Amino acid sequence: MGIPRPVLLTTAAGAVAGALLLAPLPATAAPGPARDTQRPHPVRESGGPGTTAAALQKATGTVGTSVPPALRKDGGYPRRTVLDAPPENPADKSIKLGLAPYHSLAPRLNALQKLSDRVSVEVAGRSAAGHELYLVTVTAPESSRESREQERMRELIEDSPAAAAKDRRIKSSYKTPVFINNNIHGNEWEGTDAALKLIEELAKAKDGRTAGLLAKNRIYLNVTANPDGRIAGTRANSNGFDLNRDFITASQPESQAIRRIAVDKQPAVMLDLHGYVNGTLIEPTTPPHGENYEYDLFLKNSYANALGMEKAVNDLGYTPGKDGVQPPVIPFRDQQEGWDDWPPIFTPQYMAFQGAVASHTVEFPMRVNNNDYNNLPVEELRRRSAINTDIAGAVMRATLDYTLDHRTSVIADQIETFRRGVAGEAQRPVSEETVPGVPGIGPEDVYTTSFPRAYVIPAGDGQRSATAAARLVDHLVANDVRVERALTGFRLAGRSYPAGSYVVDMRQAKRGIANVILDEGRDISADVSTMYDISGWSLGLLWGASVDKVQRADGGLHIPARPVQAASPTGAVTGQGDLRLRLDDPKELAALNSLLTQGVKVRRAADGSAIVPASARRQAVVLADRYGVAFTATKEKGSGTVARTRVAAAVTPGEQFALREMGFEVLPVSTATLNGGFDWSKADVLYVSSGLQYGALNPAARSALDGFLSAGGGVVTLGSTGAAFNTAAGLLTAKAVAGNGDANGVVRVTNAGGPITGGAPAHTFVYSPLWFTGLGDGVRVEQSYGTGSPLVSGHWRAKEDGTGGPSDAAGRASVVSGTSAKGGSVVLFGTEALFRDHPKGLFSQVGRALLGAAG
Repeated sequence: MGIPRPVLLTTAAGAVAGALLLAPLPATAAPGPARDTQRPHPVRESGGPGTTAAALQKATGTVGTSVPPALRKDGGYPRRTVLDAPPENPADKSIKLGLAPYHSLAPRLNALQKLSDRVSVEVAGRSAAGHELYLVTVTAPESSRESREQERMRELIEDSPAAAAKDRRIKSSYKTPVFINNNIHGNEWEGTDAALKLIEELAKAKDGRTAGLLAKNRIYLNVTANPDGRIAGTRANSNGFDLNRDFITASQPESQAIRRIAVDKQPAVMLDLHGYVNGTLIEPTTPPHGENYEYDLFLKNSYANALGMEKAVNDLGYTPGKDGVQPPVIPFRDQQEGWDDWPPIFTPQYMAFQGAVASHTVEFPMRVNNNDYNNLPVEELRRRSAINTDIAGAVMRATLDYTLDHRTSVIADQIETFRRGVAGEAQRPVSEETVPGVPGIGPEDVYTTSFPRAYVIPAGDGQRSATAAARLVDHLVANDVRVERALTGFRLAGRSYPAGSYVVDMRQAKRGIANVILDEGRDISADVSTMYDISGWSLGLLWGASVDKVQRADGGLHIPARPVQAASPTGAVTGQGDLRLRLDDPKELAALNSLLTQGVKVRRAADGSAIVPASARRQAVVLADRYGVAFTATKEKGSGTVARTRVAAAVTPGEQFALREMGFEVLPVSTATLNGGFDWSKADVLYVSSGLQYGALNPAARSALDGFLSAGGGVVTLGSTGAAFNTAAGLLTAKAVAGNGDANGVVRVTNAGGPITGGAPAHTFVYSPLWFTGLGDGVRVEQSYGTGSPLVSGHWRAKEDGTGGPSDAAGRASVVSGTSAKGGSVVLFGTEALFRDHPKGLFSQVGRALLGAAG
């Protein structure tokens, strides 16, 4: 019996009917197969001959687009884009819930654009699997001149906030930007469907309040932030990333697209729709609160808007007894800790750094994913998803009401946020006096920082720093931080810097995100007992660049400099003869692996760097330009060859992504993979951090693995799973000691140098940290935790029995290496050098270890 297809609305001319735009799926629609079998549709130009997109283009006079380099800032509204509909996919996991499958979105959005001149659609980017990300703007029509005036006012708010505060046009005519982000966790679906309903309601409404709303606001809706996960029914995207943990790193195309929306649209109010917490959870959060926010302005608006959303949800009439729906929860008011806004990795917290003075995670109440999705009857799932969609719509409308009713103060508070940054003013600690109307503010809610006067990223500080500095500068610029490059040498705070050094003047509107990126962070272990997610993330310490903090600059910053849109090129090939490639940066590993793939014979130097023959100079020139790395002349000949390394990897998605970023050939493995039969002749080294237990291997799999190890196969392990594998397989004599499993953050380390940690930064990242004792003969300590208290920023307490804290780790081995009893090279990491593709400056430690273990 075939699977019924969902109802789709044709986009042919004359077929648009508003009542059908959001027609529910047939009640008989059955669930799809257990996994998504759809192949991503190829990248293509839209509006081709003979397509429904072409028909709509002919009817509306608009032109479709492929992926834009950036969101448009020119032209008026509406800005209509003809969207090509992907092939129908009956396996889309949304269908079982009675929700809109991804393939239905483009036809519905095309129809909505035809329905009303209030609706515009742009393609904001593509997902990891190639699915288009649809950004809908709902606003009253604007001429090109009016849109240019809106852009002028938006820029004035950021660039000259003191002038903006006095600008009468802004007070009377600036449209408040509101951003609604949906479905960033792919199996938390309902925000998308509520957004579609809201768009249609606003498109069709005839009442004066809606007209006033759209005359005074631009409403931006990211219809689905994670189409890969929506289709597959997974929290993560197709690369395995939780996108709502990616905002300070921005490793994924979806989070990069949202970042671009934040920078280009500058939302003052923002919602991020999630599930599932019963009752409906509505931020603001418990402590700790991000110390780089203007939290007084943020809390004032976020709490007031939360109260309005709470009322809107209660007014729907759902009850625990009748519907199973508990009353809403506002963590700031109702909880003590454990749901914090400390890290900048979540969408609403990131938006606060881009000017949002109210931004919220909202969690729908009725669970429909994971085991419930698989086990509950379809009717019950659809009942729950309908409730969630209803609640999502209520919080959206309440937020629009709040923004309209408080438009003047919301804009004024965004301007004030930026004005304080430009003026270099101190933050205002929150209290019931500074934030009137918010009850229960106590000293536990006060988190502030003292912003430095500037940061300097020096030039000429070694090529590792030059390559890393360029990456860091480009990241700052992508986050809308103003960076300048010195035209001459200069002195600042008693230090001399050469021309070409980068300067971040902290008297700027986006000082909050600049400090988030560059500052070392803060140890908050004593402040709260538990954290929701990571607590330390410093790119200034973890991305490999040299970064100097300038606390004071008496007399100001008078440095001849120019603003940069991108870092200056850092690639170079110097001198004559053979070339050295320092493997201190992931881009250098990528360049090396490219050479090896091309068949270049590379040798290994004593310090772990690579010696490239003079005959490969032409390839080196190409790679220096591509990756921004330096090949320098050397007379060293090296002592061994470096071979192309194929990695059998039992790792997390973030680690797999980082390994491929460095150019390694990755063969994913697990206990199940090995038990099913694995050809070890395809692998040169085994890397274990997740999903592989030696003791769970069947006899054949264990025999095959032991054969690989006995033949000299190398092993690199990371974390507790890796350490357990090392012990069970009888490799290195080393006892792994577990710290507090809840601990994470940035820690000081001492590097031994040599092939693995030569050129490594003096800091690393830990998450459930380990250290090694009881080292056997021949086991070498490659890196140790710093003495004293090694934690620089993050949250790391001792366990209840008093052990496992940072003082226990102090001075202990964090990375060790040696030759196993079976003959191969082994490296054990107690740190998280590839965590979520984030700590770029640490990647090379793992890369070097893999090359050495395979050697």
